[in-house]
Amino acid sequence: MTEPGVEDATRRTRLANERTYLAWWRTGLTAFAVSVGVGRLVPEHTDAARWPFEVVGAAFGVLGIAFVWAGFARARAVERALDEGTFARFGPLPTALLLAAGLALGIAVVVLVLAG
Repeated sequence: MTEPGVEDATRRTRLANERTYLAWWRTGLTAFAVSVGVGRLVPEHTDAARWPFEVVGAAFGVLGIAFVWAGFARARAVERALDEGTFARFGPLPTALLLAAGLALGIAVVVLVLAG
């Protein structure tokens, strides 16, 4: 029989995992919205070439896909770890990839703003 405190902690952790999964989704949806804004809406209001905005917009779309996928993979890993009584660490590689994508897109946006 499981101790009541341990069972309650596991329930709270599963609920936290669900909330975190939804946060990954919100972040992905935000990246999709930025994708449309940068790639389609902004070029309509500028005299600059369209293609740089479209490329950066598409990259934000890819980032959104990455966030949705990473959230799903992370939620599954945490659930599996909870079932096994272990801990699912978010590894350094996905962290570094998301950091690199964020930095690259941030720099691209700054360049677009300064060039526009």
